[in-house]
Amino acid sequence: MATQSAPPLATAPDTAFDTAPDPTFDATVHAGRWIADYCARSTSADVLCPAADGSVDPAWPAMFAELAMVASDDLGHIRERVQRHAVDIGTGFRIADEPDERPWPVSPVPLLIEASEWAGIARGVIQRATVMETVIADLYGEGKLVADGHIPAALVTGSPFFLRPMVGLAPPGGRHLDFIAIDLGRGPTGEWRVLADHLRAPAGAGYALENRIAVGRTLGGLQDRLNVQRHAPFFAAFRAGIAAMCKRTDPRIGLLTPGRFNPSYPEQAHLARYLGLLLVEGADLAALEDKVYVRTIGGLKRIDALWRRLDPRLLDPLAFDTHSQIGVPGLIDAYAAGNVVLSNAPGSAVLEAPAFSAFLPNLAKSLLGEDLLLPNIATWWCGQTAAKGSVEANFDRLLIGPAFHARPLGMTGGPTVGADITGDARAALLADMANRPQDYVGQELVQLSTMPVVVGDELVPRPFTLRVFAARGGDGEWTVLPGGFARIGEHPDARAAVMGEGIWSADVCVYGAEPVAPVSLLTAADSLQVRRNPGTLPSRVADNFYWLGRYLERGEALLGAIRVMLGNSIDADGGAGLSQTTVGKLVGLIVGAGSAPHPPSLRRADLTALARTAMEDEAWQSILTLNRHAREIGEGSRDRLSADMVRLLEAPFPTHRGMLERAGSLQRRYAAIAGLSAEHMGRTAAWRFHDLGRRVERAMAMARAIRLFGMPGASPDDLSVLLDLADSQISYRQRYPTGIARVPVIDLVALDPGNPRSLAFSAERIAARLAELPVLSDDEMAEPQQAQATGLQAIVATATAAALDAETLGDIERRLGAVSDALARRYFLQGAEPLRTSGLTLA
Repeated sequence: MATQSAPPLATAPDTAFDTAPDPTFDATVHAGRWIADYCARSTSADVLCPAADGSVDPAWPAMFAELAMVASDDLGHIRERVQRHAVDIGTGFRIADEPDERPWPVSPVPLLIEASEWAGIARGVIQRATVMETVIADLYGEGKLVADGHIPAALVTGSPFFLRPMVGLAPPGGRHLDFIAIDLGRGPTGEWRVLADHLRAPAGAGYALENRIAVGRTLGGLQDRLNVQRHAPFFAAFRAGIAAMCKRTDPRIGLLTPGRFNPSYPEQAHLARYLGLLLVEGADLAALEDKVYVRTIGGLKRIDALWRRLDPRLLDPLAFDTHSQIGVPGLIDAYAAGNVVLSNAPGSAVLEAPAFSAFLPNLAKSLLGEDLLLPNIATWWCGQTAAKGSVEANFDRLLIGPAFHARPLGMTGGPTVGADITGDARAALLADMANRPQDYVGQELVQLSTMPVVVGDELVPRPFTLRVFAARGGDGEWTVLPGGFARIGEHPDARAAVMGEGIWSADVCVYGAEPVAPVSLLTAADSLQVRRNPGTLPSRVADNFYWLGRYLERGEALLGAIRVMLGNSIDADGGAGLSQTTVGKLVGLIVGAGSAPHPPSLRRADLTALARTAMEDEAWQSILTLNRHAREIGEGSRDRLSADMVRLLEAPFPTHRGMLERAGSLQRRYAAIAGLSAEHMGRTAAWRFHDLGRRVERAMAMARAIRLFGMPGASPDDLSVLLDLADSQISYRQRYPTGIARVPVIDLVALDPGNPRSLAFSAERIAARLAELPVLSDDEMAEPQQAQATGLQAIVATATAAALDAETLGDIERRLGAVSDALARRYFLQGAEPLRTSGLTLA
């Protein structure tokens, strides 16, 4: 499958399909007017208008001038344009319990931070990462911080993220943290403070990258105007950092994802593609003799490191949660043996707990002899008597929340301002706090700065938070992503507790006076390195692509039968059309596929009801059901499918009033998907499985159709329907203009190797695709699936149209099923099946 590489982080503006700005339009003047109007409604806590005299940093007028050159005076247009670019990239996210993804909301106005200010933030982030690494190493090592009273024992052992099996295990590479995220808030006077730490599976770096791409495509001149620091060096350093911890010099590195239902799965797929990592799920992996392997179509392949986005408690059912269905049994044994790197180390999330924020300032002084450069928001852990008393005394003025993220019994929602908790809810919380004080923290209320965001067609101030990312490079030193991404609140209320997760995101541009080298993870234009192999194909991915082909082909075949039935069946008054016998066969074909129940009659109304069920009733194997299966596969294959293909698979079901109109819309969509598959997918192993799925399903459908409509005694109506189902009416009329006859029809739809809908064509393609796939042994003997495909091809190739009977067609259909079963058994090994080692080289 053709893997699309991420575009450069800053590209020329995409103006090919947009109206060029009026040459008399003065962007600088218009930018100044925008800023003046905005500052008139903002406060002194705003990043754009912080000075009492109304002066602003020159970078902001330059940015708005660039924006005005694209938008003229239409801010709504620029918002829609940057959002369109985000959709084109494939950026999305999922909210828990929602079946569909949402588009990632990107603001066209980036947050600007000057390089010297950013340097201070970066120093604070690195200092914080250093403290946390030291603390985690001690908690899972000597335990001196607890023994000496710097950290209460209950704070560690009471955390659900403290993993006792990891105590005493030295992580491969010697460090627990490799990649972290920190949420910062900017106060009214411009100071930055830490709101939260993310160590378990830090999310958002991919969204920061995608924001940069979307804004870069929209405001292409911003890079040169402001010397914006690039993201690529950070990601290159992180990839080198993981590789440096592996034992092998050319390691195989994967991104371990929980799967497509994870809220940030699209981000994970984009990161895997951008970094050149193998996107894997737990079912793709197997631990054998203290090493970890990927189950691939070529056997078990050694994997050296996993950047995990999976909850550590689900990683290994033998070590942690025995109920985990998405982990890898034996993974921690391989980790303990030093044969696989896990980034971050399991158990490092213990410091994510809000309660730990109360102790980090003193820990920094004890461990580093210095104050935190980025202070926490003030936090009191109620597990200590004095702190609990302070929280109770100042209850209405504090933010009350869980100490360990898990919601305590006394809370019905997330962290809440104490003054907003009243009545029975307040009584229940105070009662539970008295019973289990260690489950609660009190934190100061934080007022946030605001930044400009486009609402409607004007700029308005909204509060924001900043997520910053840090990673270790190949030398083991920390590096900070220059920018991260900003979350922007929906309402003007600038309290962090009220803002929550925000409703928009924004690119964060770190700018300065020095030019920035055009670094990218893309291959250099003068590179001599050539590679035609797209890399390892996990068995699960091959399985998905095979069934993607089958679902699409099955849906298209069912749609063809529905269209023929609706377009040619007799009407309620007995008018001209297909004979009732032929219509009955069409009904049998649809009912036999499990797509609808048998109708009470063949009257037009009952046939229409049958068609409606077969098209859109999810209780049956309808087209809607088949499309949903295909969409689910597409959502889980973002790292290997183009954005156009994913969009077509995710397109909503048509809602045209007429059944034939809906069917026509679906047919055009199937044709577009087939065109992308045929003309835009690279001929990789993934494509071969996709094509195999199409050919197997098409051949099965054609064998059934020929048995039903093409046997001796078939009527002209039967034969005409058969040509329609094979999409071969035009070909037949060109060859045989004098009329319709059974033997020529059978030859065209069954035995003509030049007809892409024929059995012969599909049988030849199935054998060719299987011959192109890897085999386990080196004796050059055909494997079962290849031998069976060759036998199938021989039967079809030696058949004659006059002698082709129902028994032969039934044998062909059975052989197709056997080929499919053999193919699945050989290539789709996964889940709880035993590991196959016979004939394998463990690479």
